[in-house]
Amino acid sequence: MSRIGRMPIAIPAGVTVEVAENNQVTVKGPKGTLTRVLPSEMEIKVEGAEVTVSRPNDLKKMKSLHGLTRTLIHNMVVGVTDGYEKKLEINGVGYKAAKAGKNLTLSLGYSHPVEMTDPEGIETVLEGQNIIIVKGIDKEKVGQFAAEIRDKRRPEPYKGKGIKYADETIRRKVGKTGKK
Repeated sequence: MSRIGRMPIAIPAGVTVEVAENNQVTVKGPKGTLTRVLPSEMEIKVEGAEVTVSRPNDLKKMKSLHGLTRTLIHNMVVGVTDGYEKKLEINGVGYKAAKAGKNLTLSLGYSHPVEMTDPEGIETVLEGQNIIIVKGIDKEKVGQFAAEIRDKRRPEPYKGKGIKYADETIRRKVGKTGKK
């Protein structure tokens, strides 16, 4: 039995979970509403203040979908109550970020500044000029947009310049040594 899939999901106060046909789950909470179509083989039940997910049989595919379905619903519940955020740090001389409205402008040592627009439901906040916080209620979108920002200039191993996650450690390398 899937250890994660077996656990019930507690529904906090102020959150409603509805399951429509084709396993379309809608979660409404103080921060907003999320809707997602989940695998139709899984049986999702809302009982009182918790949601349970059960699988029809023990085929390998069903076992893997069981834990996934439960985690996706849990992520939606956490998203509408607390929301998600990812913190990015910009390291490097002259590297900085600026924000105007929904536009994020990154100066990353290229010949031109890199312009990025916040996608729907995602908000970027600057702390100083070199810390970007990506916030939103959809865990997947937050992670995806943070990864897109990081891709504009990945951290390099020699000087550590670039955009990295706040909790990421960069494996540093020793540079060249001259011949004698």
